Parts: sequence; structure tokens; C-alpha cells
Amino acid sequence: MDVSAASPRIGSGLSTAAKGALAADLAIADALEGLAGARADLLMLFISPQFEGELARILERAAERAEDAVIVGCTAGGVIGASSEVEDAPAIAAWAASLPSTGVVPFRLTFQKEGEHGIIDGLDDMPSSERGDVMVMLSDPFSFPADLLLDHLNEHAPGVPVIGGQSSGGLEAGRNVLISNGEVVRHGAVGVILAGGASTSWLVSQGCRPIGETYAVTRAERNVIHELAGTPALRRLEEVYAAAIPRDRLLMRRGLHVGQAISELKPRLARGDFLIRNVMDIDPKTGAIAITDMVEVGQTVQFQVRDADSAREDLRLILDQQRQLDQRPVVGALLFSCNGRGQALFGQPDHDIGAVHRAFGGVPVAGFFAAGELGPVAGRNFLHGFTASVLLVREGPRPLSRRL
Repeated sequence: MDVSAASPRIGSGLSTAAKGALAADLAIADALEGLAGARADLLMLFISPQFEGELARILERAAERAEDAVIVGCTAGGVIGASSEVEDAPAIAAWAASLPSTGVVPFRLTFQKEGEHGIIDGLDDMPSSERGDVMVMLSDPFSFPADLLLDHLNEHAPGVPVIGGQSSGGLEAGRNVLISNGEVVRHGAVGVILAGGASTSWLVSQGCRPIGETYAVTRAERNVIHELAGTPALRRLEEVYAAAIPRDRLLMRRGLHVGQAISELKPRLARGDFLIRNVMDIDPKTGAIAITDMVEVGQTVQFQVRDADSAREDLRLILDQQRQLDQRPVVGALLFSCNGRGQALFGQPDHDIGAVHRAFGGVPVAGFFAAGELGPVAGRNFLHGFTASVLLVREGPRPLSRRL
């Protein structure tokens, strides 16, 4: 058996040409060139909203260039490809993959509200962790509750990673565009299941660092923390603030976060063991703190801060950890960064794609700045904010066990 012939091949391209059809041609040509003559099984397109009027022509050209490929994608306020991140300017990024021995199964999901609940339709076959399935999903934040789907998959398809992001091409309902197997849709979610055979790994960088001690939640209601270790939550926060260095006090005033321990079984909690959520409100009268997720009594939490330095450090450390955990060569990557990162956070262009390239060499990378990122933390899938979620395609067989 020719092992090289069975290895995955990835290519990426990016163009800032003023005309959408030309930009698509250039980006797709570069992406397909990276396959070195192999057939494209999957073509992903990330398109600036300035080209919305040319989408039909862009998809025609894509189908002509990659005849047999599944074509999925979305519009985005910023696109990532080649070695650049293009924010708030016309651009198209393309990512092509030849994935021998891997099924590339497209899906399109819709959500129908019914009373207090709703129905998600379209996922005919549940992905399987035993086969090594991976889901790549792009969704519309206004019409599709990605968190509900992730909760369902965590329960019924545990261990299957869901990597992707919410389209950021529009700021109101109906303005985002998704591409489902070469067709334009304006609601729901689209993507592909990489069904078995794919040699992948993944990571999520939440960009925060902890401050103060960990606390057990001793009284809570829905998303409101009333007491931490038997003391009003605000008083615990005041203790952390009083003990913090001046820099951390400034960051706490600018934006405070809470890390929720995903598992209470670990004797020592560290980076990657917390799900980061924003603080929504603080009630000085009751001492309660409201966050952007449900809280349970007995859960362990820790206050967190985020700035450019902590986000840089977190991404670098997680990329280094991924290199140490998995020695197989990386041949390409999909990168989904929050639209709150980029130059607004780092004060420089191309930070996240540059970090991936420094970690794994100049591998083909594409993606976009998302309005919410999808990815696993400690083995469970979540909808995140301010994160960088990365899917790595590797050479070689899948390891017998994988760390999420």
C-alpha cells in the first residue's frame, strides 16, 4: 500500500481582489494547488459580506473548479487564509482538503420553535466517537441555537468534537449567508461530518488567566451566584480585588469573567479545566453576581481576566501542549477566531494565524472571525466567546486515545 497516497492533503488561499468572482478564482486556485493533483473532497469558503451580490457566480466558479467536492462556507466580517487575517475589508478565503478513506458527509440543520422548546431537524445520522467522527459546523447566530445542539450531542454523541463558528457577515437576522453543499441558505446551520479515517486533533484557546482562589458555589439560582464558600459572592470578589496587583485590578474593572470547572473529579484544576463565561451584572445590595451561563451549587469557580498578553500566552501554551501531546505532522488547519480578537485585541494584524504557523510551520490555514466559536473543552462541546478554536489535520493513523 502506498502510504503517501492515503495521506490527507490540504491547501488554502486568500484573495483581496475587488471583484468577488476574481477573488474566488484566485483563492480557490491557490487552495487546489496545495492538493498537488489530488481530488478535493471538501472545499470551504469564507466570504466577506461585500461580495454578497456575487455569491451565485462565486459558487458557480467553485463548482467548476472543484467538481466533486462538498462545498460549505459562510459570510464573515473578517476572513483568514494563507498567512493573513483580513478584517472589515473585501476578501475571500478558501480551504481545500483531500481526505482519503474519510467520508465527507454534508448536513444542513434547521430550528423550529415550539412553545417553550423547539426541534432541531436535519441531523439524520448521529456522529460516532468510535469511528473517530468530527463535526465542522457553521451556524447563523440569529436563527439557530447552537448551544442546544451541542448539549444534545454531548449527551447522545459523547466524545465527538464539534469545531466551527457562527457567521459574522451580518448584524441582524437574515443578513448572514451560509453555504450548504454549494447552495445559499440564510438560516440554521450547515457543515460536514468527517466520518472516520480523518487524522485530526483540536484545541480551544479561551484567552483568560485565573486570579485569586477557587471557590465552591454554595448558593445559586439559574445564572446568578449568590454565595461562594458560604460568603456573598461580591464579598469574595472584593477580597480578590484587594489582593490583586494594580494591573489585574485594571483588567477586572474593564471586564471580569468567571471560570466554571467542567469536572469536579480532578484533584488539581489548571488551564483548560474551566469554561470561561462573562460577568453580566453585579448587585451591590444582595452581593449576587450574574454570569452568562447556568450555575450549579457545588460547582467550583474562579475569577478570570483577559487582555492581549493573557490571550497571547494562552494560545501559545495550548499550541505547545498540542505539539507535545501529538507528534504526528500537521498538514493543515481550520481556524475560527472571535471577532473580538484580531487587531482590536492584539493591536497588530495576523496574530492567531501567525501563532498557528509558528507552532506547526507554514501549513495551509483558513477560517474566519466568528460571532461565537464552537469547540470542546475537557471533552465537552461548548459555544464560546473571545476564543480561538482550531481543527488540525494530521498525517498518520489516529492514536488509540485522544485528549480533548
